[in-house]
Amino acid sequence: MRARLLDLLAGLPYRAVACSGGVDSLTLATAAHRAAPDTTLVVHSVTPAVPAAATARVLETAAAEGWDLRTVRSREFEDEGYLTNPRNRCYVCKSHLYDAMGDLVAVAGGGGGHVLLSGANTDDLGEYRPGLQAAAEAGVRHPFVEVGATKADVRALARELGLAAADLPASPCLASRLYTGTAVTPARLHAVEVGEALVTARTGVAVVRCRLRQDDVRIEVGAADRDRVPPDVVAAVLAAMRAVDPGIRTAVLDDEPYRPGRAFTLTPVPR
Repeated sequence: MRARLLDLLAGLPYRAVACSGGVDSLTLATAAHRAAPDTTLVVHSVTPAVPAAATARVLETAAAEGWDLRTVRSREFEDEGYLTNPRNRCYVCKSHLYDAMGDLVAVAGGGGGHVLLSGANTDDLGEYRPGLQAAAEAGVRHPFVEVGATKADVRALARELGLAAADLPASPCLASRLYTGTAVTPARLHAVEVGEALVTARTGVAVVRCRLRQDDVRIEVGAADRDRVPPDVVAAVLAAMRAVDPGIRTAVLDDEPYRPGRAFTLTPVPR
C-alpha cells in the first residue's frame, strides 16, 4: 500500500493536505511531506470544534517533521446552516474548510496548482458522510481511498512511519457530540471537551463521549468500562461542564455503551 500511495503522490506536483490531527490525516501529511517536502503544504483549521489536543498534535508533528504548516480559520461559525446542526452539518463545515484551503493555496505558490487532499479511507465510504459531497464539489482527492486503504492499513502505515499517533483512538470533531438539532455553540463544544477530559483523567477510560441532547449530557463509554464511571465522576462531569456552559442541566451515564456516530439522527432532537 505504501508504494501505491507514494506513486499516487508523485503524480501530484503540488499538494495541500487537510490535517485535523487524527491518525488518518497525520499519516497522509507525513507521507506526503517526506516524499516531497518542497511541494507539500499541510493545512490545519483552528475552530471551536477542533479539540485543543488535536491542534497540539498537529503542531508537535509539524515541528518534528519540518512541515510547511498553514493554519486557517474556516467560517462555519458564521453560518446558521452549521450552527443549527442539521443533518448535513458536516457538509456545511467541510465546504467552509475547503473554501478556506482553496483561498490559501491560491496565493501559496505552485502556480495555484495545489491539489487538495484528505485522509479519508475506504472504511469511511460505508457511513453517511455528507462531508464527502463537499469534498467532491471542491475537487478534493482521497489518496487512501484511491489506493484501497482501510483504517487498519492507515494505522499500519503510521507505525511504519514511526508516528506516535498510530494507535490514537478515533476522535472526530467536537460538534459530532451534539445530537442533530442541538444548536452548535462554542460554549457547548468546550464543555464537551472539558467533560471528556475529566472522565479520562479520573478513570483512565480512553474512549469517552459526552453527548449533548439539547442541555442534557449523556456520557458514553464502552460496555467494559461502564463500572469505571461511578456516580461521583458523573456528578463531577456535570459540575465541570456547567462551569463552562451554565445552560447544561443534567448528566447521566448512558444506558447503552458507546457507539460511534450515535448523536447523528435522521430526526433532529426537538428543542
